[in-house]
Amino acid sequence: MEYLPRRVALVDERLEEVIAGIEPPELREELEHVVLAGGKRVRPAVTILACEAVGGDPDDAVDFAAGIELVHNASLVVDDIIDRSAVRRGTPSAWAEYGHGPAIVASDGLLGEAFALFSSNERAMGIVAEAMVELGEGEAVELVDRPTDEAAYKSLARKKTGALFRAAAELGAVAAAADPFVVESFGEYAERVGVAFQMRDDVLDATADPDALGKPTGQDAEMDRPSVVQVTRLTPAEANEEARAQSDAALSALDATDLPDTEAMQYLRDLAEFVVVRER
Repeated sequence: MEYLPRRVALVDERLEEVIAGIEPPELREELEHVVLAGGKRVRPAVTILACEAVGGDPDDAVDFAAGIELVHNASLVVDDIIDRSAVRRGTPSAWAEYGHGPAIVASDGLLGEAFALFSSNERAMGIVAEAMVELGEGEAVELVDRPTDEAAYKSLARKKTGALFRAAAELGAVAAAADPFVVESFGEYAERVGVAFQMRDDVLDATADPDALGKPTGQDAEMDRPSVVQVTRLTPAEANEEARAQSDAALSALDATDLPDTEAMQYLRDLAEFVVVRER
């Protein structure tokens, strides 16, 4: 098995272990449906890679990586309810499969299991709590105080997408007992990657072919979501350029750590490059 799939497999195994122990069986089934239906596992991969880049053992970061994936999935359950999205990762979304009440309970269950995984480390708890606050603020802004210009859009993208990316990288650095400057630098890297990811996602939704993208397009316009194309004066090409600027800033944050150019570090660099050129 290749380098990165091995790391992701560690996270998947831990997620399966956590969910297998959940009671009652009805809740376990709902969490299985949400978490084990697939997903890119980008955030937990960032956690593992950040840990290794600092010089830590990936096994030391697995609980944090699984935890951040659970938090991410909990947020997706809520997003699907708000957006009335009936499909997630090619399967019925939680609310479409089980109803709104059970879906909300599933989201709460995911958060509970996640914080159990973080509870052994005070720094980790603080990092995730801060990310959750920002995520909640982002959800509120999207619903009641929608951005109308580029600066407000970037603030929203930082809260809704960048915050969990930041937490993922900072958790990995904390797992490796990194000093505060390195933790902050990895957080800056990941937050910038998250914003670039969101901007590219918005552009693809507005311009890509649905078959090539692998999912319906035009969803931002249909759901009246504040995408970079909808609420700024940037053209898709200009939005892609701004996403590239965010990626470049992410790479500069990695450079500031002055850590060795290991395989883990190279994967982190590749991720910053990939998010702005991806076609799906």
